[in-house]
Amino acid sequence: MMPLSFMEQLEREVDISFTLAQGNGGQNVNKVSTAVQLRFDVANSQLINEHCRQTLLNSGDSRLTKDGVLVLRAQEFRTQQKNKAAALERLRDLIQAASEVRKKRRATRPTRGSKERRLKSKTVRGAIKQGRGKVDF
Repeated sequence: MMPLSFMEQLEREVDISFTLAQGNGGQNVNKVSTAVQLRFDVANSQLINEHCRQTLLNSGDSRLTKDGVLVLRAQEFRTQQKNKAAALERLRDLIQAASEVRKKRRATRPTRGSKERRLKSKTVRGAIKQGRGKVDF
């Protein structure tokens, strides 16, 4: 048996439901449930590592419920299959962005030349503003 790809594993862990889409689309929008609501339990997922889980849970995303379930909605296409693929793709992108380890910022000091240039520009700017004052005869 071949190992499952990431997208196949992701598809097994999400709960997908179809609802009526909003917006224009003629009679199709009133008859066919094409919008996709995807629910992914971030807090209990076996698919993502601890760093990724904590990043997603602490992100403050409005699509995240109190229980740690991420709810995505896709309704930009007119078919269920395309909306489902779009929602899964968005979820994959979110997980991928959360799993990236950001490089720590190393504190640096400004060079002597940059300090001098900054002070000179402040002096020039101050002189320009000084010239705008009231003229005293």
